[in-house]
Amino acid sequence: AQLMAIVAEGQGGRVYLSPDEEQEYIAKKAQPEWKPESELVFNSRHVTPVIYGMTKHADLFTPRQLVALTTFSDLVSEAREKIKADAVAAGIPDDDLPLNDGGIGATAYADAVATYLAFGVDKLADRNSTIATWANNREHARNTFTRQAISMTWDFAESNPFSESSGNFFGGIETIYHILDSNNCLNASGEVLQIDAAQLEPDASFLFSTDPPYYDAVPYSDLSDFLYVWLRSTLVYLYPKLLSTVLVPKKSELVADPYRHGGKERAKLFFEQGLGATFNKLYRSSDPAYPLTVYYAFKQAESKEDSDDQEEQQLGLASTGWETMLEGLMQSNFMIDGTWPIRTELARRMRGQNSNALASSIVLVCRPRPADAPKASRRQFLNELKRDLPQALKLLQQGNIAPVDLAQASIGPGMAIYSKYAAILESNGTSMGVRTALQLINQILDEFLTEQEGEFDSDTRWALTWFEQYQFNEGLYGNAETLSKAKNTSIQGMVEAGILEAKAGKVRLLKREDLKTDWKPEKDERTPVWEITQHLIHTLDKNGETGAAELLAKLGNKADLAKELAYRLYSLCDRKGWTQEAIAYNSLVTSWPEITRLANEYKPSPEQLSFSL
Repeated sequence: AQLMAIVAEGQGGRVYLSPDEEQEYIAKKAQPEWKPESELVFNSRHVTPVIYGMTKHADLFTPRQLVALTTFSDLVSEAREKIKADAVAAGIPDDDLPLNDGGIGATAYADAVATYLAFGVDKLADRNSTIATWANNREHARNTFTRQAISMTWDFAESNPFSESSGNFFGGIETIYHILDSNNCLNASGEVLQIDAAQLEPDASFLFSTDPPYYDAVPYSDLSDFLYVWLRSTLVYLYPKLLSTVLVPKKSELVADPYRHGGKERAKLFFEQGLGATFNKLYRSSDPAYPLTVYYAFKQAESKEDSDDQEEQQLGLASTGWETMLEGLMQSNFMIDGTWPIRTELARRMRGQNSNALASSIVLVCRPRPADAPKASRRQFLNELKRDLPQALKLLQQGNIAPVDLAQASIGPGMAIYSKYAAILESNGTSMGVRTALQLINQILDEFLTEQEGEFDSDTRWALTWFEQYQFNEGLYGNAETLSKAKNTSIQGMVEAGILEAKAGKVRLLKREDLKTDWKPEKDERTPVWEITQHLIHTLDKNGETGAAELLAKLGNKADLAKELAYRLYSLCDRKGWTQEAIAYNSLVTSWPEITRLANEYKPSPEQLSFSL
């Protein structure tokens, strides 16, 4: 590690300084009296520093960071004694009973405040490790957990815990206070218990709302160790039983981790059995007057080749995460009564930057399936899917759900049909499994998006088919001309429309950056939806939502189908693995409400107004 630069407060902003020899010497001189020597889990899928020789938690911090963290940790116990003395002086009676033993006096009060201070030390650790990088756009240090993993970093920012900038200790304390204050915790009482849901005793009726583990996506306990080692160091004397283990307990954690369970199949079996047992307990302990709500956001598509079943390969994609979760619900005799997509993810989170990460969670509203629920045939199930699912998908699009979320959002209304029956019977008399139902739902979704192509103009339909095969690369003129006849258009017409280049026996769709820069849609007599959509995306990228809104206002009702085309193109790109191109279409749809709002406020010229009318 080499000290590269120092960020300091200057007149009117930050200044970046080269370090001198004395500053480098001071940085290297720091030596902590204690450091967390516990081993990092050697699971390079989620904890990558281990493959570079950083095998202990202490390796994730510089010596100077370790000195700061151990000092703050040690000071919590000293602060607790001062807090207790102040509480007694303020007239709070002291029963000498710790908070952990049910105390309510000055001792328990001091324990509570010390606990919050320990949370502050954990917040400090999150901002003060060698995993925390520098955010150039906002000029501050990021935190360690910008995503649900501990990823190796090659350059990092070392915050000053005594500053007023990011990574300072009192910033973490202030955050904790605001969380408590905003939830009215300071003037309310409640009880929180840690209970294994699979061990619930059905001796009472509860209201359950749960966000279950996402199959193998997040090894929660492995990542929790990072913060646990500091929490234990700070509070083990207050909570000796709770913090008795050196690291977070992992054996019964409901995660399908192949590393922990000895391979994918054993991990899958462990997850399925645990989730099934849990939903069974929830079924038996639920208050019948209220539904069970399950929040789920999981994007994991398996390729057709992953299955040995020929029919499944023909049907298409399935999601193991969704399959196992829904299988647990179905086997526990729950049925899905309603579904909603809810925007739960921050757009600025690291995982959401330049990626197709999900933006929403799907809420499944579940009730017990009636004991006399009928059975249905595969044909009946398919007929209901084809009748009801397109209507639900249209509503989702009208609600402006992000294209990246549409596939998982379609699972809800599709499985609502599946789950209301005691069984869906195949032609051979066996019951249809959740996997097959999911594949059929995905098939109907694809058909729905394909059918929307019928609303597009001939040029756009040609561009869609060509794009699916060549993207923006060149193809033979002869192939393009044959396709143009099938789509009732012409190569020359599309060249004149400004979406195509044809020369030297080759044809290619124009990239967005190659489109006309002086395009005036109000004077363009041939404006395919394809051209409109690509111009809107290019303008959104270059000039933001305001620029895109100005263009939308000029387009008038010609742009009505641009959003539908963006949904279709996102689906196509996602299936092809064209991530960066998919992001463009997802961004247009997610920005659409703001773009249309700004377009309605835009004041067009008289010429533009007459064009719109």
